[in-house]
Amino acid sequence: MAMHHYLRLSFILLFIITSFFCIYFIVKKRRNKKGPKILSNEKYNASMMEGMAEISVDNDSLFNIWPYVGELKAVKILSNKIKESELIHKVYRNSTEDFEHILLVTEKENHFVKVVVDRNKKKAMGYLLLEL
Repeated sequence: MAMHHYLRLSFILLFIITSFFCIYFIVKKRRNKKGPKILSNEKYNASMMEGMAEISVDNDSLFNIWPYVGELKAVKILSNKIKESELIHKVYRNSTEDFEHILLVTEKENHFVKVVVDRNKKKAMGYLLLEL
């Protein structure tokens, strides 16, 4: 009877230790997750080398920024109160079509979040906070 009792306790203890390890690694992974980054002046200026032209928001060739917008909302840079259909204010593209600058509306009037996208690498480079 005593052997059965020790065996049961060892399995329970093994389960508890394994659970703590899993929880520890999940929490550690979430803390190390990189969020959206503010764009440096050098990278921003490099994306502005060519002339920028405004393009239609309805253009089908726009970069898919919605995963990046989700990251911006998760870290509270963008508000969840703004509808996605009203979020994009203007889109600019340089003459070589390498970069897009997408202005996103914020809750404050004349305050925008500018997302700079590298179309060749197919990823968002970062964002800037603009006050006009």
